[in-house]
Amino acid sequence: MSQTAFVFPGQGSQEPGMGAPWAHTPSWTLVDRASRVSGRDVAELLLHADADTLRRTDNAQLATFVLACVAHAEVRAALPDVRPVAVAGHSLGEYTALVASGALGYEDGVRLVAARGEAMREACAAAPGTMGVVLGLDVDEVRALADRLRVREGADVWVANLNSPQQAVLSGAPEGVARCGEAALAEGATRVVDIPVGGAFHSPLMEPARPRLAEALAGTAFRPAHAPVVANVDGRAHDDPDRWPDLMLDQLTSPVLWLDTVRTLTGDLGADLLVELGPGRVLTGFAKRITRGAARASVAVPDQIPALAEAVGATSEDEAPARVRVASGVAP
Repeated sequence: MSQTAFVFPGQGSQEPGMGAPWAHTPSWTLVDRASRVSGRDVAELLLHADADTLRRTDNAQLATFVLACVAHAEVRAALPDVRPVAVAGHSLGEYTALVASGALGYEDGVRLVAARGEAMREACAAAPGTMGVVLGLDVDEVRALADRLRVREGADVWVANLNSPQQAVLSGAPEGVARCGEAALAEGATRVVDIPVGGAFHSPLMEPARPRLAEALAGTAFRPAHAPVVANVDGRAHDDPDRWPDLMLDQLTSPVLWLDTVRTLTGDLGADLLVELGPGRVLTGFAKRITRGAARASVAVPDQIPALAEAVGATSEDEAPARVRVASGVAP
């Protein structure tokens, strides 16, 4: 059996109607529980909300988190013998990873995600920002460009995500992101793609969200995890429950080191199959560009679970069933 790691998507993977394939599964009860805890109609978000409604930060985060938890619960029920060697999640997905690891209770996770989404939405209103994907330029070069523009020209721009060796995401004030994108193209980037968001996530412009999230975290009990969770802020595995409140607060204003995260999962932790659980296939696409030594699978709908059952017996990319190997387009 493969050494499996579960990974969970973040905001940006949501789409209208994404809950429909899961609505008649036993784990759909998690949706009802989330609605009770959050005071929001989560089923409405997952089944009937349009793209504009789902794009709103608090809606996107709550809906994506809950559906990824539903997918994880169904996979665990179908494949009880699959015990991941580690878990990780991209930005918001880190909260799902903590629930999947047992470090965080599900209802506590719902409460934290609701508080985080609302706090980040308010921060976006207080300091409007934007984000953009830089493709085809080494991520260290993109980070150096952003650093130079901040120091020399006072531009409000930072690198928010290091997703793969040649995909970085810029975050900051619209003018700063535009200037850094132009500089990246001049240095050899193949494309710069605007991301339609109203906030500068994973940058210092999210600092106003910290107090509200800190208050929610102060009332949350973390437990020892069943499997290590690799953190976004340092790309390292953590098993000390007392560390997570600080790591989650730091994540608000720090870059997501997804490139390092995948290397830790497949290197130090020995995972040879990365399984993305939840809407979209973004993380599977990143993994393809980061490592050639691990197979990849995704479960975005229940019908993909039988193929995953075959994939867990694979130990290399060549052995993974073709129908569970997927690529992905650009996404934050």
